[in-house]
Amino acid sequence: MAELPPPPEVRAAFGAQGDPVRLAGGKGGTWRVGDVVLKPSEGDDEVRWRAGVLHSLPRSPHFRVARPVRAADGDWIAGGWEATEAVAGQPDQRRVDDVIRAGAAFHEALTAVPRPAFLDTRQNPWAYGEWLAFEDESFPGQRRPSKLLDELLELRRPVLSAEQIVHGDLLGNLLFADGRPPAVIDWPAYWRPPAWASAVAAIDAVVWHGVGPELLDRWAHLPEWDQMLVRAAIYRLGTWDAAGWSGEPEDAYHPVVEMCRTRVLGSGA
Repeated sequence: MAELPPPPEVRAAFGAQGDPVRLAGGKGGTWRVGDVVLKPSEGDDEVRWRAGVLHSLPRSPHFRVARPVRAADGDWIAGGWEATEAVAGQPDQRRVDDVIRAGAAFHEALTAVPRPAFLDTRQNPWAYGEWLAFEDESFPGQRRPSKLLDELLELRRPVLSAEQIVHGDLLGNLLFADGRPPAVIDWPAYWRPPAWASAVAAIDAVVWHGVGPELLDRWAHLPEWDQMLVRAAIYRLGTWDAAGWSGEPEDAYHPVVEMCRTRVLGSGA
């Protein structure tokens, strides 16, 4: 990602005025310039598709979105950068129930959006993890030996939930501000059941943010919830594997893997 701030010509193209300030998150390459947030494009087709969807999305009392900003030439990309309006708020990963509720409202607003073509060609560690979670065909590349992943893959059962476009990383990408609905930012799009996106947020909260396992019971009414939890954990561990990050986070994920095993085998699913 960009170690340096967006150059002056990119800032000018998006009408961004002020000194660049690096923002936390965003893989270290996101900058705020006045009322505009800029980051390098990580796939022009995806950036343009996402901007078009968010630009036309009706406003909702249940969530806000970081609206895309057009460049001076009318495109959504300038000099390899994309831009959105800055939105007020801060992430709060302990408010996972609020995250799941806002995510559900966001997904409901997207039900008519067709599947975008770029999903068929996108290749990155996150796409690998998501593919591993749902598909039976082999994904390009060899998987490292992983006890946790093997255990989770054995727990997969067929699912029938309808798929649609969803946000695959809700927990850290909703911003909370007093008196305003949560704001959705940094949208990685996937074509999967909405309950899976909720399960990813739940797994992240339990594994990394000290939220108790009772959270998993509170959302057990969601369709095929136990299988969505299994697939959420596979997604995260598969991404870890594909990215080549050092070691496997066994201490962090082992309790969740055991919870998934108990839920699936205990329910007879």
